[in-house]
Amino acid sequence: MSACMTQTLHIIGGGMAGSEAAWQAANMGVQVVIHEMRPKVETFAHRTGHLAEMVCSNSFRSDDDEQNAVGLLHWEMRAADGLIMAKADEHRLPAGGALAVDRDPFAESVTEALMAHPNVTVEYGEITELPSDGHWIIATGPLTSTSLGAAIQAETGADRLAFFDAIAPIVYAESIDMDVAWLQSRYDKGETEEERKAYLNCPMTKDQYEAFIDALLAADKTEFHEGETAGYFDGCLPIEVMAERGRETLRFGPMKPVGLTNVHKPDDKPYAVVQLRRDNALGTLYNIVGFQTKMKYGAQSEVFKMIPGLENASFARLGGIHRNTFINSPTLLDDQMRLKSRPNIRFAGQVTGVEGYVESAAMGLLAGRLAAAEILGTALETAPQNTAMGALVHHITGGAEAKTFQPMNVNFGLFQPVDGLKGGRRGRKDRYKAYTDRAKSDWQAWLDAQTKVDA
Repeated sequence: MSACMTQTLHIIGGGMAGSEAAWQAANMGVQVVIHEMRPKVETFAHRTGHLAEMVCSNSFRSDDDEQNAVGLLHWEMRAADGLIMAKADEHRLPAGGALAVDRDPFAESVTEALMAHPNVTVEYGEITELPSDGHWIIATGPLTSTSLGAAIQAETGADRLAFFDAIAPIVYAESIDMDVAWLQSRYDKGETEEERKAYLNCPMTKDQYEAFIDALLAADKTEFHEGETAGYFDGCLPIEVMAERGRETLRFGPMKPVGLTNVHKPDDKPYAVVQLRRDNALGTLYNIVGFQTKMKYGAQSEVFKMIPGLENASFARLGGIHRNTFINSPTLLDDQMRLKSRPNIRFAGQVTGVEGYVESAAMGLLAGRLAAAEILGTALETAPQNTAMGALVHHITGGAEAKTFQPMNVNFGLFQPVDGLKGGRRGRKDRYKAYTDRAKSDWQAWLDAQTKVDA
Protein backbone atom coordinates (compact mmCIF):
# COMPACT_ATOMS: atom_id res chain seq x y z
CA MET A 1 0.00 0.00 0.00
CA SER A 2 1.56 3.29 -1.07
CA ALA A 3 1.95 6.28 1.25
CA CYS A 4 -0.11 8.30 -1.21
CA MET A 5 -2.97 5.81 -0.96
CA THR A 6 -2.96 5.92 2.86
CA GLN A 7 -3.15 9.72 2.95
CA THR A 8 -5.77 10.16 0.23
CA LEU A 9 -9.50 10.01 0.88
CA HIS A 10 -11.42 8.19 -1.86
CA ILE A 11 -15.14 8.88 -2.18
CA ILE A 12 -17.40 6.68 -4.28
CA GLY A 13 -20.32 8.75 -5.55
CA GLY A 14 -20.54 12.43 -6.41
CA GLY A 15 -24.07 13.16 -5.22
CA MET A 16 -25.06 15.41 -2.31
CA ALA A 17 -23.23 13.35 0.31
CA GLY A 18 -20.11 12.64 -1.72
CA SER A 19 -19.75 16.25 -2.84
CA GLU A 20 -20.12 17.60 0.69
CA ALA A 21 -17.76 14.97 2.14
CA ALA A 22 -15.13 15.91 -0.45
CA TRP A 23 -15.47 19.62 0.26
CA GLN A 24 -15.13 19.23 4.02
CA ALA A 25 -12.14 16.87 3.85
CA ALA A 26 -10.38 18.97 1.20
CA ASN A 27 -10.81 22.11 3.30
CA MET A 28 -9.14 20.26 6.19
CA GLY A 29 -6.08 19.75 3.97
CA VAL A 30 -6.65 16.18 2.81
CA GLN A 31 -6.23 15.07 -0.80
CA VAL A 32 -9.58 13.75 -2.11
CA VAL A 33 -10.50 11.67 -5.14
CA ILE A 34 -14.19 11.52 -6.08
CA HIS A 35 -15.05 8.39 -8.08
CA GLU A 36 -18.22 9.11 -10.09
CA MET A 37 -19.59 6.58 -12.56
CA ARG A 38 -21.72 9.12 -14.44
CA PRO A 39 -21.75 9.98 -17.30
CA LYS A 40 -19.84 6.83 -18.34
CA VAL A 41 -22.38 4.66 -16.54
CA GLU A 42 -25.84 6.22 -16.58
CA THR A 43 -28.82 5.81 -14.28
CA PHE A 44 -32.44 6.15 -15.38
CA ALA A 45 -32.98 9.05 -12.95
CA HIS A 46 -30.01 11.30 -13.77
CA ARG A 47 -29.87 13.56 -16.83
CA THR A 48 -26.34 14.99 -16.61
CA GLY A 49 -22.85 14.14 -15.45
CA HIS A 50 -22.82 16.99 -12.91
CA LEU A 51 -22.00 16.37 -9.28
CA ALA A 52 -24.86 16.88 -6.79
CA GLU A 53 -27.54 16.57 -9.47
CA MET A 54 -31.06 16.82 -8.03
CA VAL A 55 -33.19 14.01 -9.46
CA CYS A 56 -36.42 14.24 -7.48
CA SER A 57 -37.84 17.40 -5.90
CA ASN A 58 -36.00 20.72 -6.10
CA SER A 59 -36.81 21.53 -2.47
CA PHE A 60 -34.55 21.45 0.60
CA ARG A 61 -37.78 21.84 2.61
CA SER A 62 -38.23 24.25 5.56
CA ASP A 63 -35.58 26.89 6.19
CA ASP A 64 -36.92 27.73 9.67
CA ASP A 65 -34.00 27.05 12.04
CA GLU A 66 -35.98 27.77 15.23
CA GLN A 67 -39.10 25.64 14.79
CA ASN A 68 -38.14 22.98 12.25
CA ALA A 69 -35.57 20.18 12.46
CA VAL A 70 -34.58 20.31 8.79
CA GLY A 71 -34.21 24.10 9.04
CA LEU A 72 -31.91 23.51 12.01
CA LEU A 73 -29.89 21.09 9.87
CA HIS A 74 -29.58 23.89 7.26
CA TRP A 75 -28.21 26.15 10.02
CA GLU A 76 -25.67 23.58 11.20
CA MET A 77 -24.39 22.96 7.68
CA ARG A 78 -24.07 26.68 6.99
CA ALA A 79 -22.14 27.09 10.26
CA ALA A 80 -19.75 24.35 9.08
CA ASP A 81 -19.14 26.16 5.75
CA GLY A 82 -21.07 23.49 3.87
CA LEU A 83 -20.77 23.60 0.08
CA ILE A 84 -24.25 22.22 -0.61
CA MET A 85 -25.98 24.88 1.51
CA ALA A 86 -23.81 27.68 0.11
CA LYS A 87 -24.72 26.77 -3.46
CA ALA A 88 -28.38 26.17 -2.55
CA ASP A 89 -28.53 29.69 -1.10
CA GLU A 90 -26.82 31.05 -4.20
CA HIS A 91 -29.43 29.46 -6.48
CA ARG A 92 -32.52 29.61 -4.29
CA LEU A 93 -35.97 30.12 -5.76
CA PRO A 94 -39.01 31.70 -4.08
CA ALA A 95 -40.81 28.99 -2.08
CA GLY A 96 -42.51 30.65 0.89
CA GLY A 97 -40.83 29.36 4.04
CA ALA A 98 -39.01 26.58 2.19
CA LEU A 99 -35.63 26.53 0.45
CA ALA A 100 -36.17 25.57 -3.19
CA VAL A 101 -33.27 25.43 -5.64
CA ASP A 102 -32.76 26.08 -9.36
CA ARG A 103 -31.49 22.55 -9.96
CA ASP A 104 -29.23 22.82 -13.03
CA PRO A 105 -27.24 25.96 -12.06
CA PHE A 106 -26.96 24.53 -8.52
CA ALA A 107 -25.37 21.26 -9.72
CA GLU A 108 -23.13 23.13 -12.17
CA SER A 109 -21.84 25.43 -9.41
CA VAL A 110 -21.16 22.54 -7.00
CA THR A 111 -19.23 20.77 -9.77
CA GLU A 112 -17.24 23.91 -10.61
CA ALA A 113 -16.35 24.54 -6.96
CA LEU A 114 -15.05 21.00 -6.45
CA MET A 115 -13.19 20.92 -9.77
CA ALA A 116 -11.47 24.19 -8.84
CA HIS A 117 -10.38 23.00 -5.38
CA PRO A 118 -6.64 22.22 -5.35
CA ASN A 119 -7.15 19.17 -3.09
CA VAL A 120 -9.92 17.54 -5.15
CA THR A 121 -9.68 15.25 -8.17
CA VAL A 122 -12.62 13.65 -9.96
CA GLU A 123 -12.21 10.28 -11.68
CA TYR A 124 -15.02 8.99 -13.87
CA GLY A 125 -15.75 5.29 -13.84
CA GLU A 126 -17.57 2.63 -11.84
CA ILE A 127 -16.13 1.05 -8.69
CA THR A 128 -17.49 -2.48 -8.50
CA GLU A 129 -15.70 -3.97 -5.47
CA LEU A 130 -15.18 -2.95 -1.87
CA PRO A 131 -11.60 -1.62 -1.54
CA SER A 132 -9.37 -3.58 0.83
CA ASP A 133 -7.04 -0.72 1.80
CA GLY A 134 -6.90 3.06 1.92
CA HIS A 135 -9.48 5.48 3.33
CA TRP A 136 -12.87 5.33 1.59
CA ILE A 137 -16.36 6.77 1.87
CA ILE A 138 -19.17 5.04 0.00
CA ALA A 139 -21.76 7.70 -0.83
CA THR A 140 -23.46 6.03 -3.77
CA GLY A 141 -26.95 7.10 -2.76
CA PRO A 142 -30.17 5.25 -3.46
CA LEU A 143 -29.03 4.23 -6.95
CA THR A 144 -26.02 2.16 -5.90
CA SER A 145 -24.87 0.17 -8.92
CA THR A 146 -25.76 -3.51 -9.11
CA SER A 147 -22.12 -4.65 -8.93
CA LEU A 148 -21.19 -2.53 -5.93
CA GLY A 149 -24.48 -3.40 -4.25
CA ALA A 150 -23.67 -7.09 -4.66
CA ALA A 151 -20.20 -6.52 -3.16
CA ILE A 152 -21.75 -4.73 -0.17
CA GLN A 153 -24.23 -7.56 0.24
CA ALA A 154 -21.48 -10.18 0.11
CA GLU A 155 -19.45 -8.31 2.76
CA THR A 156 -22.26 -7.59 5.19
CA GLY A 157 -23.91 -10.97 4.92
CA ALA A 158 -27.29 -9.27 4.93
CA ASP A 159 -29.78 -8.74 2.16
CA ARG A 160 -29.84 -5.21 0.85
CA LEU A 161 -32.90 -3.37 1.98
CA ALA A 162 -34.92 -1.52 -0.62
CA PHE A 163 -37.84 0.83 -0.84
CA PHE A 164 -39.40 2.48 -3.87
CA ASP A 165 -39.03 6.17 -4.49
CA ALA A 166 -41.38 7.92 -6.90
CA ILE A 167 -40.50 11.07 -8.86
CA ALA A 168 -43.01 13.91 -9.29
CA PRO A 169 -43.85 15.27 -12.77
CA ILE A 170 -42.75 18.69 -14.07
CA VAL A 171 -45.05 20.93 -16.14
CA TYR A 172 -44.23 23.75 -18.58
CA ALA A 173 -45.57 26.97 -17.02
CA GLU A 174 -46.82 28.32 -20.34
CA SER A 175 -49.24 25.39 -20.63
CA ILE A 176 -51.01 26.15 -17.32
CA ASP A 177 -54.35 28.00 -17.51
CA MET A 178 -53.89 31.07 -15.31
CA ASP A 179 -57.57 31.94 -15.62
CA VAL A 180 -58.10 28.94 -13.33
CA ALA A 181 -54.86 28.68 -11.35
CA TRP A 182 -53.44 31.42 -9.14
CA LEU A 183 -50.15 32.25 -7.41
CA GLN A 184 -50.06 32.04 -3.61
CA SER A 185 -47.99 30.34 -0.92
CA ARG A 186 -50.03 28.62 1.76
CA TYR A 187 -50.96 31.14 4.50
CA ASP A 188 -49.08 33.75 2.40
CA LYS A 189 -45.77 32.54 3.87
CA GLY A 190 -42.63 34.35 2.84
CA GLU A 191 -40.95 37.68 3.49
CA THR A 192 -41.16 38.98 -0.08
CA GLU A 193 -44.02 39.26 -2.55
CA GLU A 194 -42.22 36.75 -4.74
CA GLU A 195 -42.07 34.19 -1.93
CA ARG A 196 -45.70 34.79 -0.99
CA LYS A 197 -46.54 33.83 -4.58
CA ALA A 198 -44.12 30.94 -4.93
CA TYR A 199 -46.75 28.27 -5.63
CA LEU A 200 -49.33 27.80 -8.37
CA ASN A 201 -52.68 26.56 -7.07
CA CYS A 202 -55.28 24.56 -8.99
CA PRO A 203 -58.66 24.32 -7.17
CA MET A 204 -61.04 21.35 -7.25
CA THR A 205 -64.71 21.03 -6.41
CA LYS A 206 -65.95 17.93 -4.56
CA ASP A 207 -67.14 16.34 -7.83
CA GLN A 208 -63.84 17.06 -9.56
CA TYR A 209 -61.91 15.60 -6.63
CA GLU A 210 -64.02 12.43 -6.54
CA ALA A 211 -63.59 11.93 -10.30
CA PHE A 212 -59.85 12.49 -9.94
CA ILE A 213 -59.59 9.85 -7.18
CA ASP A 214 -61.59 7.38 -9.29
CA ALA A 215 -59.27 7.89 -12.25
CA LEU A 216 -56.20 7.63 -10.02
CA LEU A 217 -57.31 4.31 -8.56
CA ALA A 218 -58.23 2.88 -11.98
CA ALA A 219 -55.06 4.02 -13.82
CA ASP A 220 -52.44 1.60 -15.15
CA LYS A 221 -49.53 1.36 -12.70
CA THR A 222 -45.93 0.26 -13.06
CA GLU A 223 -45.54 -3.44 -12.37
CA PHE A 224 -42.82 -4.68 -10.07
CA HIS A 225 -40.20 -7.13 -11.21
CA GLU A 226 -40.10 -10.60 -9.72
CA GLY A 227 -38.56 -10.56 -6.24
CA GLU A 228 -39.25 -6.86 -5.67
CA THR A 229 -41.60 -5.71 -2.94
CA ALA A 230 -43.28 -2.36 -2.71
CA GLY A 231 -41.80 -1.19 0.57
CA TYR A 232 -42.45 2.53 0.30
CA PHE A 233 -40.92 5.16 2.53
CA ASP A 234 -43.87 7.03 4.04
CA GLY A 235 -42.40 10.47 3.31
CA CYS A 236 -42.36 9.80 -0.44
CA LEU A 237 -45.54 7.81 -1.07
CA PRO A 238 -46.93 7.72 -4.61
CA ILE A 239 -50.26 9.54 -4.76
CA GLU A 240 -52.12 6.43 -5.89
CA VAL A 241 -50.85 4.55 -2.83
CA MET A 242 -52.13 7.39 -0.63
CA ALA A 243 -55.49 7.26 -2.43
CA GLU A 244 -55.69 3.50 -1.82
CA ARG A 245 -55.40 4.20 1.91
CA GLY A 246 -58.60 6.22 1.82
CA ARG A 247 -60.42 8.58 -0.54
CA GLU A 248 -59.80 11.59 1.72
CA THR A 249 -56.09 10.91 2.32
CA LEU A 250 -54.89 13.23 -0.46
CA ARG A 251 -57.25 15.98 0.69
CA PHE A 252 -55.54 15.91 4.07
CA GLY A 253 -52.07 15.56 2.50
CA PRO A 254 -50.61 17.28 -0.58
CA MET A 255 -54.06 18.39 -1.82
CA LYS A 256 -55.21 20.06 1.41
CA PRO A 257 -57.19 23.25 0.64
CA VAL A 258 -56.19 25.24 3.75
CA GLY A 259 -54.42 28.62 3.87
CA LEU A 260 -55.38 29.57 0.30
CA THR A 261 -57.86 31.98 -1.30
CA ASN A 262 -58.84 31.60 -4.95
CA VAL A 263 -58.24 35.05 -6.48
CA HIS A 264 -60.61 34.24 -9.33
CA LYS A 265 -63.43 33.23 -6.96
CA PRO A 266 -62.64 34.62 -3.48
CA ASP A 267 -65.94 33.45 -1.99
CA ASP A 268 -65.61 29.84 -3.23
CA LYS A 269 -63.71 27.57 -0.86
CA PRO A 270 -62.03 24.78 -2.89
CA TYR A 271 -62.69 21.22 -1.79
CA ALA A 272 -59.08 20.32 -2.65
CA VAL A 273 -56.08 22.14 -4.15
CA VAL A 274 -53.19 20.85 -6.24
CA GLN A 275 -50.04 22.94 -5.73
CA LEU A 276 -47.17 23.37 -8.17
CA ARG A 277 -43.81 24.80 -7.08
CA ARG A 278 -41.43 26.71 -9.31
CA ASP A 279 -38.66 24.40 -10.50
CA ASN A 280 -36.23 26.84 -12.13
CA ALA A 281 -35.19 30.49 -11.87
CA LEU A 282 -36.78 31.38 -15.21
CA GLY A 283 -40.16 30.28 -13.89
CA THR A 284 -40.75 28.19 -17.02
CA LEU A 285 -41.07 24.89 -15.14
CA TYR A 286 -43.24 23.86 -12.20
CA ASN A 287 -43.26 20.54 -10.34
CA ILE A 288 -46.50 19.14 -8.91
CA VAL A 289 -45.92 19.14 -5.16
CA GLY A 290 -46.24 15.76 -3.46
CA PHE A 291 -47.33 14.05 -6.70
CA GLN A 292 -44.78 11.25 -6.84
CA THR A 293 -46.34 8.48 -8.88
CA LYS A 294 -45.92 5.00 -10.32
CA MET A 295 -48.64 5.42 -12.94
CA LYS A 296 -47.60 4.57 -16.49
CA TYR A 297 -46.80 7.58 -18.66
CA GLY A 298 -49.98 7.47 -20.76
CA ALA A 299 -52.14 7.24 -17.65
CA GLN A 300 -50.28 10.11 -15.98
CA SER A 301 -50.97 12.47 -18.84
CA GLU A 302 -54.67 11.61 -18.83
CA VAL A 303 -55.17 11.76 -15.07
CA PHE A 304 -53.17 14.94 -14.45
CA LYS A 305 -55.03 16.76 -17.23
CA MET A 306 -58.19 16.27 -15.12
CA ILE A 307 -56.76 18.85 -12.70
CA PRO A 308 -58.43 22.25 -13.31
CA GLY A 309 -55.91 24.55 -14.95
CA LEU A 310 -53.85 21.64 -16.30
CA GLU A 311 -56.29 20.50 -19.00
CA ASN A 312 -53.77 21.49 -21.69
CA ALA A 313 -50.64 20.84 -19.64
CA SER A 314 -47.41 19.97 -21.40
CA PHE A 315 -44.96 17.90 -19.33
CA ALA A 316 -41.20 18.45 -19.28
CA ARG A 317 -40.90 15.23 -17.30
CA LEU A 318 -43.45 12.67 -16.22
CA GLY A 319 -43.25 10.89 -12.90
CA GLY A 320 -41.36 7.68 -12.38
CA ILE A 321 -40.54 5.07 -9.77
CA HIS A 322 -37.29 3.45 -8.90
CA ARG A 323 -35.75 1.11 -6.42
CA ASN A 324 -33.64 2.72 -3.71
CA THR A 325 -30.95 0.82 -1.85
CA PHE A 326 -29.80 1.34 1.73
CA ILE A 327 -27.90 -0.69 4.29
CA ASN A 328 -29.00 -1.72 7.77
CA SER A 329 -26.78 0.91 9.37
CA PRO A 330 -27.64 0.21 13.04
CA THR A 331 -26.09 -3.26 12.73
CA LEU A 332 -23.30 -2.48 10.27
CA LEU A 333 -21.82 0.94 11.18
CA ASP A 334 -20.00 2.22 14.26
CA ASP A 335 -20.53 5.73 15.65
CA GLN A 336 -17.80 7.04 13.32
CA MET A 337 -19.88 5.81 10.35
CA ARG A 338 -17.30 3.08 9.63
CA LEU A 339 -18.23 -0.38 8.42
CA LYS A 340 -17.53 -2.54 11.47
CA SER A 341 -16.14 -5.40 9.38
CA ARG A 342 -13.92 -3.05 7.32
CA PRO A 343 -13.12 0.12 9.32
CA ASN A 344 -11.25 1.67 6.39
CA ILE A 345 -14.65 2.19 4.73
CA ARG A 346 -17.25 4.72 5.82
CA PHE A 347 -20.77 5.11 4.46
CA ALA A 348 -22.59 8.42 3.99
CA GLY A 349 -25.79 9.77 2.49
CA GLN A 350 -28.99 8.00 1.52
CA VAL A 351 -27.33 4.60 1.33
CA THR A 352 -27.06 4.78 5.16
CA GLY A 353 -30.83 5.08 5.53
CA VAL A 354 -31.34 8.83 5.82
CA GLU A 355 -33.95 10.37 3.55
CA GLY A 356 -33.73 13.70 1.75
CA TYR A 357 -31.16 15.93 0.06
CA VAL A 358 -30.32 17.83 3.23
CA GLU A 359 -29.95 14.76 5.43
CA SER A 360 -27.78 13.07 2.79
CA ALA A 361 -25.48 16.09 2.47
CA ALA A 362 -25.30 16.37 6.27
CA MET A 363 -24.13 12.77 6.62
CA GLY A 364 -21.55 13.51 3.92
CA LEU A 365 -20.36 16.56 5.84
CA LEU A 366 -19.91 14.49 8.99
CA ALA A 367 -18.27 11.51 7.26
CA GLY A 368 -15.87 13.83 5.42
CA ARG A 369 -14.74 15.50 8.63
CA LEU A 370 -14.41 12.23 10.54
CA ALA A 371 -12.41 10.60 7.74
CA ALA A 372 -10.15 13.62 7.30
CA ALA A 373 -9.46 13.80 11.04
CA GLU A 374 -8.50 10.12 11.06
CA ILE A 375 -6.13 10.61 8.11
CA LEU A 376 -4.56 13.65 9.81
CA GLY A 377 -4.13 11.73 13.06
CA THR A 378 -6.41 13.97 15.14
CA ALA A 379 -9.16 12.26 17.11
CA LEU A 380 -12.61 13.67 16.38
CA GLU A 381 -15.71 12.60 18.22
CA THR A 382 -18.88 12.33 16.19
CA ALA A 383 -21.42 15.17 16.30
CA PRO A 384 -23.03 15.85 19.71
CA GLN A 385 -26.30 13.93 20.07
CA ASN A 386 -28.32 17.06 20.90
CA THR A 387 -27.56 18.61 17.51
CA ALA A 388 -29.64 17.86 14.41
CA MET A 389 -26.70 16.13 12.77
CA GLY A 390 -25.86 14.24 15.93
CA ALA A 391 -29.45 13.10 16.47
CA LEU A 392 -29.59 11.81 12.91
CA VAL A 393 -26.27 9.96 12.95
CA HIS A 394 -27.07 8.49 16.37
CA HIS A 395 -30.35 7.18 14.98
CA ILE A 396 -28.79 5.42 12.01
CA THR A 397 -25.75 4.05 13.87
CA GLY A 398 -27.52 2.58 16.86
CA GLY A 399 -30.57 4.53 17.99
CA ALA A 400 -32.95 2.87 15.55
CA GLU A 401 -34.46 -0.58 15.90
CA ALA A 402 -32.50 -2.71 13.44
CA LYS A 403 -35.37 -5.10 12.71
CA THR A 404 -37.69 -2.32 11.53
CA PHE A 405 -35.07 0.12 10.22
CA GLN A 406 -36.29 2.30 7.35
CA PRO A 407 -35.20 5.63 5.81
CA MET A 408 -35.62 8.57 8.16
CA ASN A 409 -35.85 12.33 7.74
CA VAL A 410 -34.45 14.49 10.51
CA ASN A 411 -37.20 15.35 13.03
CA PHE A 412 -37.53 16.47 16.63
CA GLY A 413 -38.64 12.97 17.63
CA LEU A 414 -34.96 11.98 17.35
CA PHE A 415 -33.90 14.60 19.93
CA GLN A 416 -33.36 14.00 23.63
CA PRO A 417 -36.07 15.78 25.70
CA VAL A 418 -35.30 19.12 27.34
CA ASP A 419 -36.02 18.97 31.08
CA GLY A 420 -38.90 21.01 32.45
CA LEU A 421 -40.75 21.64 29.19
CA LYS A 422 -44.39 20.76 28.58
CA GLY A 423 -45.23 17.98 26.18
CA GLY A 424 -48.15 17.97 23.73
CA ARG A 425 -49.17 20.43 21.03
CA ARG A 426 -49.54 23.47 23.31
CA GLY A 427 -45.95 23.39 24.47
CA ARG A 428 -44.55 22.59 21.06
CA LYS A 429 -43.33 26.07 20.09
CA ASP A 430 -41.31 26.53 23.31
CA ARG A 431 -40.06 22.95 23.11
CA TYR A 432 -38.82 23.28 19.54
CA LYS A 433 -37.09 26.58 20.31
CA ALA A 434 -35.35 24.91 23.25
CA TYR A 435 -34.22 22.04 20.99
CA THR A 436 -32.80 24.42 18.39
CA ASP A 437 -31.13 26.75 20.93
CA ARG A 438 -29.44 23.78 22.61
CA ALA A 439 -28.42 22.30 19.26
CA LYS A 440 -26.87 25.53 17.97
CA SER A 441 -24.82 25.94 21.14
CA ASP A 442 -23.58 22.33 21.07
CA TRP A 443 -22.86 22.42 17.33
CA GLN A 444 -20.88 25.65 17.56
CA ALA A 445 -18.87 24.25 20.48
CA TRP A 446 -18.09 21.11 18.41
CA LEU A 447 -16.90 23.24 15.49
CA ASP A 448 -14.88 25.56 17.77
CA ALA A 449 -13.10 22.58 19.33
CA GLN A 450 -11.90 21.50 15.88
CA THR A 451 -10.65 25.00 15.11
CA LYS A 452 -8.55 24.96 18.29
CA VAL A 453 -7.05 21.59 17.31
CA ASP A 454 -6.20 22.95 13.83
CA ALA A 455 -4.59 26.02 15.38
